[in-house]
Amino acid sequence: MVMKFWNADSTLLRRYGQLEAGTKLLQVKAQKIVRKLFTLSKRCPKQPKINLPRERTLSFWLKRAQSLLYCNEHGVLGMFSEEAHGCTCATEHASCQGTVPCLVADGPFCASCAPDNITRCGACHPGNVLHAGGCRPDVAGSLDHYINFDSDIPDAEAKFLLQRLDSRVEVHAIYISNDVRLGSWFNPSWRKRMLLTLKSNKNKSNLIHMLLGISFQICSTKNSTLEPVPAVYVNPFGGSHSESWFMPVNQLDFPDWERTKLDSSLQCYNWTITLGSKWKSFFETVHIYLRSRILTDDPTVNETLFYEPLDLDDRSSNLGYMKINSLKVFGYSMHFDPEGIKDLIMQLDYPYTQGSQDSALLMLLEMRDRINRLSPPATQRLDLFSCLLRHRLKLSTSEVVRIRDSLQMFNSKLPGSSEEELGQLCS
Repeated sequence: MVMKFWNADSTLLRRYGQLEAGTKLLQVKAQKIVRKLFTLSKRCPKQPKINLPRERTLSFWLKRAQSLLYCNEHGVLGMFSEEAHGCTCATEHASCQGTVPCLVADGPFCASCAPDNITRCGACHPGNVLHAGGCRPDVAGSLDHYINFDSDIPDAEAKFLLQRLDSRVEVHAIYISNDVRLGSWFNPSWRKRMLLTLKSNKNKSNLIHMLLGISFQICSTKNSTLEPVPAVYVNPFGGSHSESWFMPVNQLDFPDWERTKLDSSLQCYNWTITLGSKWKSFFETVHIYLRSRILTDDPTVNETLFYEPLDLDDRSSNLGYMKINSLKVFGYSMHFDPEGIKDLIMQLDYPYTQGSQDSALLMLLEMRDRINRLSPPATQRLDLFSCLLRHRLKLSTSEVVRIRDSLQMFNSKLPGSSEEELGQLCS
């Protein structure tokens, strides 16, 4: 390969010929000097002391060769500089600089020189774009056409509205439960399952949704010795319940439920958990499992005692009733263009040019990283981007794996990149 490029560069061959001829002349001159010294030494009464030049480093000879190749125009020999990528000439009146080819190296430098003008870049490495004969880091285009991440409401205003449980930050979802009817009393024995879902693929295919908080109003009869213990699972983009993450309430610096007593003759409370901008994440469905905990004032009891009677017909086990009046999720909806993202993915297989493929990879990489940054708190972040591809773009598992591998391979070629090991939430 080196010989191929060497023979194709006529200027380099001419320069090398001059260097080779100059070296031969220097060798002949050195041999004459050695012979003369040897002849003169025969007439000396004592052996002469001959000091030879110290051995030159490889960098010296490289610089010398570059100077002869690139800084030897008009019979004036100059000095080549790697830093300046040019020549320093001995005289100001005559230019010694010849044609200096582009710098081929890793990272932001040229991948190859242009065949019609070797002083300019002909191709760049992944993550860089060709511009004005050089390479510069490519910047991912705006994702606004494909997906938005921000609300129209400023963070400070959203926080204020969330504290008031204002309807302007409520996301209207469909309530589904076979165990609990809103506004109806129920026996809190055993676990109750409720969910709020958006059915986006059916109703709102051009939207994705951000979760900022959950609130429900629950009442219990006065003689009840039980209190509710909710457990929340969040499904980010759809799919089965197993593809949901557990909300670590009051763990890992995660917020806890806030209970507010309502002015009512019954024991009614508003239970609210506020994620805010720090812990916000995507949601499609929120699953809430409600269990009951036995209230006790015994300081020796350290563990939570859940009330789940073994005999459903045992009426003596009825320790009161509960009623859920409302269950709401708060957040905001964002623009989402699944067909546009699919077109972007198609460029990975059918690129019009190498540049358009790199641009598509950069945009998908930026999209992946921004989505995964909104992963829930855990020792290992979750791969939410794969869930988006699987359930909102309806791609097959093999397609999701192929896209994930392509992005990882492309990212590994970018300068200063690192690939984080993510947990897989979606199948």
